[in-house]
Amino acid sequence: MSTEQNARRTTEQIGTTRLGGDGPEVGVQGLGCMGMSMAYGPTDADAARATLERALELGVTLYDTADMYGSGENERFLAPFVRAHRDEIVLATKFGVVLDPDDPLARGVRNDAAYVRTCVEQSLRRLGVETIDLYYMHRRDPQVPLEESVGAMGELVREGKVRHLGLSEVTGSELRAAHAVHPIAALQSEWSVFSRDVEENAVDAARELGVAFVPYSPLGRGFLTGSFSDADKELTHDDFRRHQPRFTGANAAANARLLEPLRDVAAAHGATPGQVALAWVQQRQTVHGLPVVPIPGTRRPGRVEENTAATRITLTEDELALLEPIAARVTGTRYADMSLTSAGRD
Repeated sequence: MSTEQNARRTTEQIGTTRLGGDGPEVGVQGLGCMGMSMAYGPTDADAARATLERALELGVTLYDTADMYGSGENERFLAPFVRAHRDEIVLATKFGVVLDPDDPLARGVRNDAAYVRTCVEQSLRRLGVETIDLYYMHRRDPQVPLEESVGAMGELVREGKVRHLGLSEVTGSELRAAHAVHPIAALQSEWSVFSRDVEENAVDAARELGVAFVPYSPLGRGFLTGSFSDADKELTHDDFRRHQPRFTGANAAANARLLEPLRDVAAAHGATPGQVALAWVQQRQTVHGLPVVPIPGTRRPGRVEENTAATRITLTEDELALLEPIAARVTGTRYADMSLTSAGRD
């Protein structure tokens, strides 16, 4: 590699931050890998593999998957990349969501100790590793005490099967209760200029406890990029966004009109609306005073380049004020059934 190429690569690389007080150091933006195996219609395996490699070149080191993504296929898909770069990346996976083979839209939740242990062993085998860097409880079952589920996760840390613990879609009070059982490095929940319910209490709890926040769907599942405006009319039949209320029918039409300020700010920066949406999320770190590492998902190398470039955009106070009212005006919920989200239990 020439001196000029080295300089360009250094300029392109994103900065780093730490997940939690004793958590791993990671790039300030991660990569959500779910769409490489499920949810968003047909995928190209070669392009997805190139995306993983390009992300690493750009300084993305946190790679996020889950056992339910493609019923284990996403973990299997990531395995060769993970093993090839084991010392360079931070591998995150999750347990807790149970799929129904007879109904692809149905979701159950299990958090009991026996299930925790079964899931981690299966994930380790699929990924071909001895240790998972960050192990999340994907969804919370209120019927299982946190002392049991987080206690079982803590045992995995002591056994060396897991390095750090995370939780997804828990409330502020649940995060505090879990952290009292075992230190939590990261809280993952949906957070974007379109979805801000976590600011009610989860963000404050994370800051108080020294827990990093990992926003998923920071691009509103592509809606904020303008890649689609009506899921029913524009997306394939197997795309699960067709089942999310805010992306269809009258909701979609109303929400598409909310994107005008995003486009205006993007034009002022010579950027894309998606980059401004990501810059907004990245600046939550300054606004709320805690590490924030969004994990936008993509299957294309060019999109990773666009996403990581957003880490170099700083929005002004006036621009932030333009974007501030958007979330309160969004119509339609994040999911048809919100019971598995923190907002559904707040």
